[in-house]
Amino acid sequence: MARTKHNANRSQPRNPTDAASLSQAAGPSAATPPTRAGDGEEDAATQPTTPAAASPATKKGAKRTKYGSRPQGSQKKKAYRFKPGTVALREIRHYQKSTSLLIPAAAFIRQVRSITNAVAPPHISRWTAEALVALQEAAEDYLIGLFSDSMLCAIHARRVTLMRRDFELARRIGGKGRPW
Repeated sequence: MARTKHNANRSQPRNPTDAASLSQAAGPSAATPPTRAGDGEEDAATQPTTPAAASPATKKGAKRTKYGSRPQGSQKKKAYRFKPGTVALREIRHYQKSTSLLIPAAAFIRQVRSITNAVAPPHISRWTAEALVALQEAAEDYLIGLFSDSMLCAIHARRVTLMRRDFELARRIGGKGRPW
């Protein structure tokens, strides 16, 4: 069924030419300018509304949507969600294929310098770029091995969550780190 406009229900005309013709037909009392609502002379129901003040979302019979003033056909599409674990497995495959270093170089160098200042004598404070890259590769290799051993300990305990005791057990079995 097609929608039709009902002019009989309209309280105020929509265009200025209709307003001018109504004001001339009604006489001089309709041509008086409206007063502000705070004056108390007229209530808000008798004041005429301007066409610019009525927005399409506030018109009588307009449908309100869940997303505000957006029309029915232009709602956002729901973002696709992968099952839990799918993205994690994709990231694991990505990082296993890559050969780049995972720890940011600037943060690693800053940590190396702070450890050097705390442990080494004061006259040893310079590192070559090759030494820092070699140290970072060795540190990342150690951490990857420790994580894989710790994950095996967690799986052995029938868990999928890594805990501190898994790292401690992996270090103790592998003989890595401080002696137990």
